[in-house]
Amino acid sequence: MNFDFSEEQTQLDDMLQRFIRNDYSFEVRQRILESADGFSRSIWQQFAELGLLALTLPEEYDGFGGSALDTLLVMQSLGRGLVLEPYLPTVLGAGLIAQAGSDAQRSSLLPKVAAGECLLTLAHSEPHSRYQLQHVSSHAEESAAGYKLNGNKSVVLAGQHADYFIVSARTTGQPSDADGISLFLVDSKQAGITQIPYRNHDGQSAADIGFSNVELSKDALIGDLNKGLSLLELYRDTAIAALCAEAVGIMDALINETGEYLKTRKQFGVPLGIFQALQHRMADMLLHTEQARSMAYLAAGKLDADSATRARTMAAAKTLTGQSARFVGQQSVQLHGGIGVTEELIIGHYFKRLTLINTTLGDADFHLGRFSDMMVQEELCKS
Repeated sequence: MNFDFSEEQTQLDDMLQRFIRNDYSFEVRQRILESADGFSRSIWQQFAELGLLALTLPEEYDGFGGSALDTLLVMQSLGRGLVLEPYLPTVLGAGLIAQAGSDAQRSSLLPKVAAGECLLTLAHSEPHSRYQLQHVSSHAEESAAGYKLNGNKSVVLAGQHADYFIVSARTTGQPSDADGISLFLVDSKQAGITQIPYRNHDGQSAADIGFSNVELSKDALIGDLNKGLSLLELYRDTAIAALCAEAVGIMDALINETGEYLKTRKQFGVPLGIFQALQHRMADMLLHTEQARSMAYLAAGKLDADSATRARTMAAAKTLTGQSARFVGQQSVQLHGGIGVTEELIIGHYFKRLTLINTTLGDADFHLGRFSDMMVQEELCKS
């Protein structure tokens, strides 16, 4: 794989790093975290003005037609800044509409997303689903108007603030069947929708969403009826690649913060950084981060591969990134001592976010099992 960035991508990376450094300091983030919304609408508009929301959208819908590598650069910088704004759910939701939505859905929503006027999020996870994409018990029955939606979704990112939900529902079959899942575009203001908002461990907003006899038109269907699982798999794999990049950005920041601390914190009259044992721990942190970076690049490069190769790569990337993130986060906290877990220092906040990234869309243990199963299946097919 070519790890060199183009001139435009280098400029994008430089712009994002300046933005985080100048406009999204830890103090600014803390004020946003304490606000009622939990994210800044003005920062969101800045994202739109910088072109971040339009980066990967098709050009015919006011986008720039960017690649997965562009998303990697964005997510690394957002990770370094611990950005609270719901960038990933909105951009991934828009990408799903661009991939499988109708012409009417694309033309009505994608320009608004690019302009910062519309928030999207996927409402898919359910109680007891345990990372299994095909486990969908919410159902949409045909009605005179189109469909009637019932069910409950849990941990919907930015659910409280989304203008539209992309909702998975079963239109035929049993809760764990691969076939029979359909996706619907649902206006969050429709009658019959209830929300229980809360903050996740890392401070980001989420909500449990209930749908009770929500009337949907036939135009609400995204993609083909009963064939939504493949779209969910593509969404998951795209999200995993982005989350791995975000985790790498956080690990970079942890190494920088911890290295500076060891240079300035003195013990026995000398900086802690002169002790060889601590230097070895920093070297191990760097090694884990570079391994995770390589996997994040590989994941971004394999999003266009066939579904089996893509799934196997994402499972490997999520496994190694989760393991590396845990190691780097724990080492950073330990090397800072007691202050590493205080609210006043950014180290603990980085570790919280890494913990949530690991559990989002399946933790390292879950994806290690997936990877093992896929490799066994591949060997059986060869024999």
